Amino acid sequence: MTAVELPDVRRVALGIVLGQACMSLALALLCYALWGAPAGWSAAIGGGIGTTASLIHSLIAFRPGERDVARVARAFFIGEAAKLGVVVILFVLVLTTIKNSVVPVPLLGAYMATFVVYWVGLAKVRSAFGG
Repeated sequence: MTAVELPDVRRVALGIVLGQACMSLALALLCYALWGAPAGWSAAIGGGIGTTASLIHSLIAFRPGERDVARVARAFFIGEAAKLGVVVILFVLVLTTIKNSVVPVPLLGAYMATFVVYWVGLAKVRSAFGG
């Protein structure tokens, strides 16, 4: 099989996860300040779900030392499947255990904000590597 040489992709991916965590915290504090504790906690939970899922994906998909193209691709798809599973499980847990105290808009808004951080991070990486 062909070997693939990538820049420190794992470090970049974990940097994006850190950005997602910071965005989640900022939104949680903003929602808390504007609409109170339930909205703040809901934003923290929504952002936490997105951030946790991305962390799981990064740890699985970008294992250190992996260089075989087929294995890298397989690990990436396994990471994506794990990410989807984590999102579903965490949303089910939240909506079944604390559904009465969750504010839907901050929950989903912060979750979606983690995608914004992800896409901005990817755009920066792409432009940095001449893509």
